[in-house]
Amino acid sequence: MKVLFTFYVPSGGVETLNRLRCIALKSRDIEGHIMYLRPGSGLVNTQLANIPVMVEPGDVELSQRLPQYDAVVATSDFWMPGRLRRLGFQKPIVYEIQGLGTRDEAEKTLREGTQEILRHCQASLMPPTPHLMELASSYYPSLPRFVFPNPLDTQHFHYKAQSKYPVPIIAWVGRLEPNKNWGLFLEIAAALHRQRPKMEIWVFLDYQLPTEDTKNAFWQHVSRLGLQSIIKLYPNTPNREMPYYLSRVGDSGGLLISTSTLEGFGYAVAEALACRCPVLTTDSDGVRLFIKHNQTGKFFAYPQVGQAVTGALELMDNSAVRENIRSSGQSHIHQWLSPQQYADSFRQMLKRLGVQ
Repeated sequence: MKVLFTFYVPSGGVETLNRLRCIALKSRDIEGHIMYLRPGSGLVNTQLANIPVMVEPGDVELSQRLPQYDAVVATSDFWMPGRLRRLGFQKPIVYEIQGLGTRDEAEKTLREGTQEILRHCQASLMPPTPHLMELASSYYPSLPRFVFPNPLDTQHFHYKAQSKYPVPIIAWVGRLEPNKNWGLFLEIAAALHRQRPKMEIWVFLDYQLPTEDTKNAFWQHVSRLGLQSIIKLYPNTPNREMPYYLSRVGDSGGLLISTSTLEGFGYAVAEALACRCPVLTTDSDGVRLFIKHNQTGKFFAYPQVGQAVTGALELMDNSAVRENIRSSGQSHIHQWLSPQQYADSFRQMLKRLGVQ
């Protein structure tokens, strides 16, 4: 059985999701292939995992390849199902509601795509994220809906013991876009630095996607806050290396701060927890699956810099709270984001759609 997953570009959480589920589905005799509409930095992760991938295929190439697939999962792009139908694909297409940005952006996409999705798709798929389930119910009430958590391969993505870093590290993972609120992160980091002069800021990001204007705005903000000497940029870091970085952040006495307005899932947060890296985050909806306040991580009210600093300092200074959250967070991820559970749920979805 073969399934094709489509998305715009290999970057961020959807790139991680596509790669991990293709690996997980092999255990259930499902071969996953991926198609992206344009290249991106995340391709190196897919290639290292030895997953078949198409990039920027034209209609001729795509029409030749489509007959081998038993189903297609189209993520975010509501025009893709219609394109596949015009190229002769008659088997089930599932519209996946992820990677849509803020609630307003997600609602705009789902509203504009209503006719296309209802005309060409047999079901929708999403993680158990409240705003995504609510929007799907509102715009596609008659479309069968499948809801289950994304996978995380904790067999390979887990804590890596290393020598302790000499100063606490405050980390951020994301893209330089408004929904990720990189400016808010820098404001929080600057406020923390005033109270903890001996610290470093590590920023992990896709440096190919933002415009030059956005990059310039980022560095101007860094300069204005006086953070040039303590900030380290890690552009386009291969995913296989992230467990080492996140484990080092956790062992340094630091933490990951997530400042997103809204997340459909929040892979960066889940990956940090798997590596025993404490997390302070906005209540961005998707992260509620694995962040329980003061149990597996900490929430702060957006955009309250003072409250964020208070929460960060408790995670840095209160060793009992810190260690309890590190252990509970790691256990929670292992329990709820199993690749095997995802593969079973996915196979059951295909079966209900008539794919044998």
